[in-house]
Amino acid sequence: MAQKPAKKVYRKKKDFSKPDRDNERDFQIKRKDQHRANPIPKKIDIMEVITVSDLAKKMNLKASEVIGKLLKMGMMVTINQQIDSDVATLIASEYNCEVNLVSLYDETLIAVDDDKPADMQNRAPIVTIMGHVDHGKTKLLDAIRSTDVVGGEFGGITQHIGAYKVTLPGKGDVVFLDTPGHAAFTMMRARGAQVTDIVVLVVAANDGVMPQTIEAIDHAKAAKVPIIVAVNKVDLPEANIDRVKQQLSDHGLMPEDWGGSTLYCEISALKKIGIDELLDSILLQAEMLELESNPNVRAEGKVLESRIDQGRGIVASIIVERGTLRIGDNFVAGIYPGKVRAMVDDHGNRITEAGPATPVEIIGLSDIPGAGDPFQVTENEKQARQVGGKRQELERQGQAKNVKKVTLDNIFDKMQDGSIQEFNVIIKGDVQGSVEAVQNALEKLSNEDIRLNVIRASAGAIIEDDINLAIASSALVLGFNVRPTPRAQVLAEQEKIEIRKYNIIYDAVDDIRDAMEGMLAPERKEIVIGQVEVRDIFKVPKIGVIAGCYVTDGKVRRNAQVHVIRDNIKIHTGKITSLKRFKDDAKDVAAGFECGIGIENYQNLQSGDTLEVIDVIEVAKKLKANE
Repeated sequence: MAQKPAKKVYRKKKDFSKPDRDNERDFQIKRKDQHRANPIPKKIDIMEVITVSDLAKKMNLKASEVIGKLLKMGMMVTINQQIDSDVATLIASEYNCEVNLVSLYDETLIAVDDDKPADMQNRAPIVTIMGHVDHGKTKLLDAIRSTDVVGGEFGGITQHIGAYKVTLPGKGDVVFLDTPGHAAFTMMRARGAQVTDIVVLVVAANDGVMPQTIEAIDHAKAAKVPIIVAVNKVDLPEANIDRVKQQLSDHGLMPEDWGGSTLYCEISALKKIGIDELLDSILLQAEMLELESNPNVRAEGKVLESRIDQGRGIVASIIVERGTLRIGDNFVAGIYPGKVRAMVDDHGNRITEAGPATPVEIIGLSDIPGAGDPFQVTENEKQARQVGGKRQELERQGQAKNVKKVTLDNIFDKMQDGSIQEFNVIIKGDVQGSVEAVQNALEKLSNEDIRLNVIRASAGAIIEDDINLAIASSALVLGFNVRPTPRAQVLAEQEKIEIRKYNIIYDAVDDIRDAMEGMLAPERKEIVIGQVEVRDIFKVPKIGVIAGCYVTDGKVRRNAQVHVIRDNIKIHTGKITSLKRFKDDAKDVAAGFECGIGIENYQNLQSGDTLEVIDVIEVAKKLKANE
C-alpha cells in the first residue's frame, strides 16, 4: 500500500513590520562618519566671479556635487560656466565654509617695505636732456661724458643701456637718461612712470625756440618736473641769447636775472664752455629737491627699455629708484617674473649689486617688458611667479591699465569722483591763427568751479606725439580742420583717447561749454503747486495718522513733497505716501475737493495745519563768459 505524502502544514507568518528609518538622519550619519581624503577647507578666497569647476577644486568637491546644489537652487549651469560671488557664498555656507572675496588687482600688488628716517640717504638726481633736433643734445652728452674723469671712455655702451652715471669729483653723481629727443620721455610718462627728477632743455642760441622745444616744455610742465635751460652754441657770431630768453619767457620759463625762477646756463657743447656751470646748476637744483632714498629695502625701479640680444636672450635696462638690487634676486618686471642672472653697469663692467639711482642692464627675464613698466624685487621665486601670473591674467581680462580715459560723455562722472580738478585739452588746427582763436575762446570758459587747461595748441595734423601727451595728461584732442594720421588714429583707438574734429569754431566752443556746464551742480528750485488745509485727524491701525483735508488752492499729487506749516512756521518736510478720495486711491485731487493724506514717517499732524504741496525742479547752471 502506497504511503501517503505528509500533509503540508501552513504556518501563519509573523506579521512583518517595516523598521522605522529616518533616511535623512541615516544619510547625515553616514556622511558624518565618512572620512574625506581631502576635507573641505574652513575658508576659501574667490574673486567676483568664479567657474563651477574652480569652486569645486577650491572646496575639494566633485564638480557634479556643486552642479547638483545649483540645480536645487534653480540654476542650470555647466562645469565651465561662471557664477557670481553671492551664489558661491551660498554653496560654501552649506558646507560650513567661509568665503573671502578678493580682487584680482589686489593680488597683483607686492608689499612695499616702509622707510625709516634713519635709513634715508641722499641719492643722485636723474636728468633727461630734451630739445629740438640739431640743437646740440648729443654734443652736450659727449661733453658731459668727457668731464667724467673716473669713467673714461664708454665705447658705445651708453647707446645700449640708455642711461649713464657721471661722477663729479668732490661734488657727487648725476644720472643722465640718454633718450632720443623727448619720445622715450613721453612714452614712459604715458605709462605712468615718473622717473626723471630734472629736465635740461637744450635751445640753440642761433635758432631759438622751435616746435620740438615747445613740445618738450609741454611734457616737462605736465610732468611737474623742474626745467634748467641750457642755451647752446653761444660761441657762434649769430647767437642771440636775449631773443631765446624772450621766447622762452613767453612759454613760462622766466630767467632768474629777469625776476623769474628758471635757471639758465650759457654753454657751447662743441668748445666745452659752461659745462661745469651746467652741472653745478643741476646739483644745486637737486639739492633744493632734497632727493632721498632708502638703500636697505628690496629694490624697486622702472624699466627704461628691453630687447632680445643675440646670445644673451632678453636684456632690460633698469633704473633702480629705491633699495639695492643684487645678483640672484627674484623680481617682477611689468607682468613678467624673472631672476637676476647677471648685471652690467653703464661702463660695461659686471657688478653684483646696484643701489638707488643706478642704471643697470640685467639678464634673466622670462619675457620682454615695456618701457616704463614697474620693476620690483619679491621675497622669493614663488611670489614672483604668482604675482606675474596674476598680472598676466589681469592683462588678459583687459583690466591691466584699469584706466578710463576722459571723454566729453564721461567728464561729469570724473568730476564727481574728484579725479579731475582741471579739464585738459590739446588743440591742433590747420593754421596758427585758427588755433589761437579756438584757444582764446575756450580759455574764456574757465571759472572758479572748473578750469580749462590748454596744454598744447599748435598747427599741423594730429600726430602720435599729441596722442602720447593726451595719454599722459588725460586730455581731450580737438582737431580744427585737421585729421589724425593713420598711426595716431590707431594709437588713439587703442588707448581710448577721444579725438573731436570740427570745421566751425562755434561748434567746438559749444561742445566744450556743454561738457563743462554738465560738471556744474544744478540749482534746485521749489515751486508751490497746491495749498491744503487739515480739518480733522484719523488714526488708522497699522497705517498711522491720516489727515482729513480740504484742497484750498492748486492741486495735491501723490508722492509729491509737502511742507507742514503750523502758525506760519514750517515744522516738517516730507513725502505724501497715501492720497485718497473717500475709500479710493487718487493720483491727484484738485482745489475745492476733500481728501485723506498720509505723510511718510510723520504722525504729529494737527487740525488747523496747512500743507504746502511743492514740486522740486533742477535748473542747470550756465557758464558765465569771462570777458
